[in-house]
Amino acid sequence: KNVVLAGVKSVTLYDPEPVRPSDLGTQFFLRAEDVGKPRAAVTVPRLAELNSYVPVRDLGGAAGQPITVDLVKGFQVVVLTDVPLSKQLEINDWTHQNGVGFISASTHGLFGSVFNDFGPKFTCVDPTGEQPLTGMIVQVEKDKEAIVTCLDETRHGLEDGNFVTFSEVTGMEELNGCEPRKVTVKGPYTFSIGDTTGLSDYVSGGIFTQVKMPKIIEFKSLRESLQNPELFITDFGKFDRPSTLHAGFQALSQFVEKLGRLPRPRNGEDAAQLVALAKAIAGNEEINVKVLEELAYQATGDLSPVVAVIGGFVAQEVLKACSAKFHPMVQHLYFDSLESLPANLPTEADAAPIGSRYDGQIAVFGKAFQAKIADHRQFLVGSGAIGCEMLKNWSMMGLASGPNGLVHVTDLDTIEKSNLNRQFLFRPKDLGKFKSEVAASAVADMNPDLASKIVSHQDGVGPDSEQSSPDIYGDEFFNALDGVTNALDNVKARLYMDQRCVFYEKPLLESGTLGTKGNTQVVVPHLTESYGSSQDPPEKETPSCTVKNFPNAIQHTIEWSRQKFNSLFVYPAQNVNAYLSEPGYIEQTLKYGASQSEKVVQIRDFLVTAKPLTFEECIGWARRQFEEDYVNSIKQLLYNLPKDAKTTSGQPFWSGPKRAPDPLVFDPNDPTHLSYIIAAANLHAFNYGLRGDTDIALFKKVAESVPVPEFKPKQVKIQINETDAPQESAIDESLDSIVAKLPPPSDLAGYRLTPVEFEKDDDTNHHIDFITAASNLRAMNYSIKPADRHTTKQIAGKIIPAIATTTALVTGLVCLELYKIIDKKSTLEEYKNGFVNLALPFFGFSEPIAAPKKKYGETEWTLWDRFVFENNPTLESIVKFFKEKHNLDISMVSQGVSMLWSSFTAPSKSKERLKMPFRQLVETVSKKPIPPTTKQLVVEVMAMDEEGEDVE
Repeated sequence: KNVVLAGVKSVTLYDPEPVRPSDLGTQFFLRAEDVGKPRAAVTVPRLAELNSYVPVRDLGGAAGQPITVDLVKGFQVVVLTDVPLSKQLEINDWTHQNGVGFISASTHGLFGSVFNDFGPKFTCVDPTGEQPLTGMIVQVEKDKEAIVTCLDETRHGLEDGNFVTFSEVTGMEELNGCEPRKVTVKGPYTFSIGDTTGLSDYVSGGIFTQVKMPKIIEFKSLRESLQNPELFITDFGKFDRPSTLHAGFQALSQFVEKLGRLPRPRNGEDAAQLVALAKAIAGNEEINVKVLEELAYQATGDLSPVVAVIGGFVAQEVLKACSAKFHPMVQHLYFDSLESLPANLPTEADAAPIGSRYDGQIAVFGKAFQAKIADHRQFLVGSGAIGCEMLKNWSMMGLASGPNGLVHVTDLDTIEKSNLNRQFLFRPKDLGKFKSEVAASAVADMNPDLASKIVSHQDGVGPDSEQSSPDIYGDEFFNALDGVTNALDNVKARLYMDQRCVFYEKPLLESGTLGTKGNTQVVVPHLTESYGSSQDPPEKETPSCTVKNFPNAIQHTIEWSRQKFNSLFVYPAQNVNAYLSEPGYIEQTLKYGASQSEKVVQIRDFLVTAKPLTFEECIGWARRQFEEDYVNSIKQLLYNLPKDAKTTSGQPFWSGPKRAPDPLVFDPNDPTHLSYIIAAANLHAFNYGLRGDTDIALFKKVAESVPVPEFKPKQVKIQINETDAPQESAIDESLDSIVAKLPPPSDLAGYRLTPVEFEKDDDTNHHIDFITAASNLRAMNYSIKPADRHTTKQIAGKIIPAIATTTALVTGLVCLELYKIIDKKSTLEEYKNGFVNLALPFFGFSEPIAAPKKKYGETEWTLWDRFVFENNPTLESIVKFFKEKHNLDISMVSQGVSMLWSSFTAPSKSKERLKMPFRQLVETVSKKPIPPTTKQLVVEVMAMDEEGEDVE
């Protein structure tokens, strides 16, 4: 599924075995009516639906017929799953010699294993997948070991052995576009690049750019690897496991070849046999018998979360073998999540198969625990990429399929075309429908046991929904839940759900992905810190003067064009509408000083002097706007700061990060110039409800004939530093005479402009076209390398790359924590927060951070603690409680924005308020009735100890 979504050239399946009822527990493309039919034949049409660009084929074959070398010839990558070791060896011997990528993978209960062999000499072109580092330089020595110094103490981020090349160096020009030079790091701001003695003298400027160098990886064949394996560690807290499991998985293959079956669930006799076989394989090496016994007990186990982790990982390895992008895993991975086992382990009778779709899960957890899974109640927030995967795993696990079970899922969004590459529950026929509804019905189709068990909502979560619909996500709703799972794409909503979970004392499962990186976090009441307890550092912002006057990177010109988009197509139309609909708008506006006068000029231009009546006039407007932004404003900047300008210290002003610009000359035959005019004219026409056009001949003809006024320099102050006053545009006449020209709103009753709403995903609306053209024209002004539409869209739309492989893996890890939450585990050691980067590849797990403990007197408390007073008590009884039970004096009591009482309240008022029941007190002070749906109030108090010190 993940490989098809990623878009390889073709995918072929081989699996002639008949569908068994237990297959329905993890193979989400199979249905109950498919039992007895060949697995591959049933799966192919459902896989093919995911991506019309990837042909999916079935190799056929008859049940009981194993795969052979002849069948795998002609493929670039071969993946074997649950194939006996003897067969793996036979196929790998051939692939290793013939340069074909080989991966074998299998899962048994909470265990998984993967083996990679991409041939004796595999070239990896980009080992990390990170953007090449780049930075400005201010000095290059002429020396045998020349030191390069970076601008303004910006850290270069390079490591020893990286390679760099240069551009825009003045003086030592031989470095520009040079063969990559190897770096030795000398310090955070300096590095050396070898011998420069034969080059010209360095004068100034320059940019270094890292060059990704290919890496050759020598894989061993499986035969050789079994003897001396290279083990890839997935959890540094389980250092001894890989070598134990290396012997264990081989022993499992021998067991099957000997007895023709897998060890029975929780059967001691079978486990002892497996341990004996493993000991013989391991020889003198020490192995963990407990782990091997579990491997035997769980050999017939089949768990959707483990399948998702291994499947996501293997799919990324397939893509590495095809594309040579990112570093392959070398060479054996062994994974387990034994911490997910319940505290009460099942007996052999409890784990025995019952002929149901959940047999693979019952083999690991037992029937009693399966009943707990079925009665669990979860709230899934978001049904995008992670949400789809989550629901798929839950439906396979049978979560909420029991008499008391229920899943709530909410998502505001409807399905868009760009979702289909990873949100795999959606098909082209679903475009425009609500995500939560389509996802809910898709997984009920996978597992009919969930048919009436998923409630889908289209209400967002946040303070707004709390106010507008307290009956939806109110006390009743949260109190009925066993936990919450976030599948969100923004921090704000995550923090809100985190607060709700702390308030209602519910466990929260949190996860996120960014390209090949992913993380999971588990929040357990009274045990771990909450999601909001720790935060990432804020993103670096570009100084406004850099964006306005001194861009030196394409990101700066894209940010400028994004601002330009708003100031041309959004704000003026909004201001005109405000003028037409709000009485006294101009007076209000002018009250706020000079910066507001621009608004008045805008209203005049858009309503009077430059109001278009035809589309041709919109083209004329766009042509004049071109002149203003790419010719006149650049000439004005150079008038204030000529190219030979000096700073107060006598240094050239245009040096270092400040690049001197050049004005453009309009050329209707230049595609960037023309695409700017087309996009700007169409967006301007949209503001006025005029019909747009894309006829190139019309644009060329009109644009060439537009008279443009000659440039006359104005007296304006340029903003050079962040600390300078913001730049203002010069206004050519007095405000009073401008205001006099505005038509009174009553003359234009009902007339409105339409502001543009930025939408990055519609390719016909000219939005990204405008931002791309506007940014690239500005890049031409400043000799910055332009960016294509795709890159511009990614930066302007702040698009976070999301891929199916990471999503599947991260969701699998979350569901392994969900088993623990269902079991109500109560120690930190049992839970894991996960961090993965599939490009490197890297796995890291850590215990969650404990909720920080604070103390007053002898009492310890954490963010999970609260005092609860029931039955609408009086304020007096609360103050008394703190004094008697905790020896604390209350000095202030507040609720929301209302101060209810404090030690300096007037005595008469104080006496009256202390006697009031709480509900009446709040209503009296806030002068607002409390809605009947509000069952509780959160109240803050300030307290002091005996010494009169404030107590937290």
